[in-house]
Amino acid sequence: MTTIGVITRGKYGKRLIETLLTRTCFDVVHTSVPEQLPGFIDEPEEFLEELALEDTVFGADIVITYSLHPDLTAAIAQKAGKKGVRALIVPGGAAKAPVRELEQISRRYGIYIEVEDICCTLSEDPAICEFSSKLSRPVLEIETENEKVSGVNVIRGAPCGSTWQMAKELIGTKIEDAPARAGLLIQQYPCRAVRGTLGGIHQSAEIHKDAVEKALGAKQKKECK
Repeated sequence: MTTIGVITRGKYGKRLIETLLTRTCFDVVHTSVPEQLPGFIDEPEEFLEELALEDTVFGADIVITYSLHPDLTAAIAQKAGKKGVRALIVPGGAAKAPVRELEQISRRYGIYIEVEDICCTLSEDPAICEFSSKLSRPVLEIETENEKVSGVNVIRGAPCGSTWQMAKELIGTKIEDAPARAGLLIQQYPCRAVRGTLGGIHQSAEIHKDAVEKALGAKQKKECK
């Protein structure tokens, strides 16, 4: 059984833990870093050791860190590499992560590291495919009746859980309105993705809109056979 380790910071990461526990069969271990951190950490590895995080997280197959701090994230990656963690996923994008340093750590320890703005665009790299096959870019099956959505089966959903919330609220929507409504519902969900830019929550909304369009298109093709 694959074990997923999650490092939270304040509210960040808690929805992922909830999704993992309710929507998957993964074993889950988690710990947290302080919500308030110094702007600059002079000795990140020493600072990390002083935090005395729950060490079982670094025994996981895949670790997802919401540390959202370039210095601390690098120290976490270093420790994960030393401990033999297979892969590290870093939400928050390059603005919150030292990408070049993480690349060096990846090569040094042979640990796969992926930095993502939003986690519903995770890759299908073999190092994380067990995770991303369950939680990443949404894949849906949609049933319709009387020109309305009558059921939505989430085959794969966003790690924050927004896909399942969207699926529930989409029931009863007219078929022609479903893709646009899906995007709107995602933006109404209290996701932690960045707002006010072309990416972030707006990218997630567009991804879910596309997923609904594909599901409806697949159903139509099936009915035409």
